[in-house]
Amino acid sequence: MKRIFLFLATNLAVLVVLNITMTVLGIGPYLTANGIDPGALLIFAAIIGFAGSFISLFLSKWMAKTSTGARVIDPQAPRSRREAWLVETVHQLADRAGVGRPEVAIYDGAPNAFATGAFRNDSLVAVSTGLLTSMTEEEVTAVLGHEVAHIANGDMVTLTLIQGVVNTFVIFLSRLVGYFIDRVIMRNDRDVGAGYYLSVIVCEIFFGLIASIIVAWFSRQREFRADAGSASLLGSREPMIRALARLGGLEAGELPKALAASGIAGAAIGALFASHPPIEKRIEALRQLRSR
Repeated sequence: MKRIFLFLATNLAVLVVLNITMTVLGIGPYLTANGIDPGALLIFAAIIGFAGSFISLFLSKWMAKTSTGARVIDPQAPRSRREAWLVETVHQLADRAGVGRPEVAIYDGAPNAFATGAFRNDSLVAVSTGLLTSMTEEEVTAVLGHEVAHIANGDMVTLTLIQGVVNTFVIFLSRLVGYFIDRVIMRNDRDVGAGYYLSVIVCEIFFGLIASIIVAWFSRQREFRADAGSASLLGSREPMIRALARLGGLEAGELPKALAASGIAGAAIGALFASHPPIEKRIEALRQLRSR
């Protein structure tokens, strides 16, 4: 129920932003009696493409807490020694990385962890109970270093921008191709017909798959950088290697779709669409750091 509510709320917000922006800019419909207006279409596509991504980014901390049931630890009143250690470790790593101290949270679930937030100095690092109980403190520290490195690298914002760009081109190209098919191939010389709408749907699926490959490729690259960032923050690559090796023998917890790319581990799906590289490749990349 929570995920359905978040989905509906995000899409409602996108529609509100679209209507307000189009009204303020004085942009009319991109389909007119004279044909398609590429300029209006591009603006429409950019608003839709970026609005959803940025709204999700700005709501990411709240959405993460709501969808996972994460409980933020009060730094002044941790409930246990483990919570006190967790907060202190994350804050020390954040200080080393030169970013604001994140909120630290715990949620019930299988081994995983994630970082999210729209700003480097106002972020959230959350760890599952499964990860805390299945790893040593050194390994957990390496995972926390990985998440703090994501924050320091600005990965959440960069991924949002990339997602917005590819969304824009998916929407823009789908409607251009749909209009071409409707007018040139279907020879419809009146208002757009069924050929246009059907073509748009098919093209959005096709271009969307290509866009997903691009976004997934970047997501995999940022995982390599975050692993290296953890090694840099800890002064050694070995803790992160051991943490990844341990993670490879565990069944990682599934995160909500909006957070899936933010976890320390991702689902094992097709290589082109995977948000995370294979554990073996991540370990090998860390071993290569020795010669640098």
